[in-house]
Amino acid sequence: MNKVPLEIIIPIFNEGEKVLKLMEHFQKNIKNNFRVLFCYDLDNDNIFQYKDQLNGFNFEISFIKNPSRGPCSAIKEGFKSGNSDCVIVYPADDFINFNILDEMYNEFINGSHIVAASRFIKGGSMKGCPLIKSILVRSASFTLYYFSSIPIRDASNGFRLFSRQLLNEVKIESKVGFAYSLELLAKCNRLKYKISEIPAQWEERSEGSSRFKVFKWLPQYLKWYIYGLSTTWLRRGKIWNKKF
Repeated sequence: MNKVPLEIIIPIFNEGEKVLKLMEHFQKNIKNNFRVLFCYDLDNDNIFQYKDQLNGFNFEISFIKNPSRGPCSAIKEGFKSGNSDCVIVYPADDFINFNILDEMYNEFINGSHIVAASRFIKGGSMKGCPLIKSILVRSASFTLYYFSSIPIRDASNGFRLFSRQLLNEVKIESKVGFAYSLELLAKCNRLKYKISEIPAQWEERSEGSSRFKVFKWLPQYLKWYIYGLSTTWLRRGKIWNKKF
């Protein structure tokens, strides 16, 4: 696998037609050299019905088999399989934000180890979100920003850039959903990595069903929420310099 400056991980589950259209947007709008890693669960995923068309784009596409099930394991396998200096995790159903990927990469070039696509800053938005999910994500982001030292206003969005250095140095413990994203944010804030954010739009998917399982994944989200919140209140000492 040749090294490219940027890799884009897209966890998928039978979204072949959707990602084919998404790749057309990528080809037209992303200026930096990049590779796409499709991380899939099942050998009969319908992505393979579109493999010939996908191979016709002017950027490299790789298919990464998830050794387990679910987005967390798929994304972690994508992290392990890549070799670029930074990685963006991008939703397969996002047809709005492909035009900010170069801006996220530029933030990395300027020294950021995490670049968050933020729905809750000027220029960002969140539309059509179910009430319970909206309350949870807004409350978590609000409290982490105002009552801890986490410097971004959207702590829960899984659409995010990570540096390879960060991924090599910080262990991911999460096993479900997109909790790894909040985990890395909380740990890297404690370890003083540079974190930045840019505005992004988000809309609830209009077709298919979301893979976001609020109540099933909530315990691990709570774990890293408390971890992030506690950073402000823990006494300074050797724990602050420990590599978690």
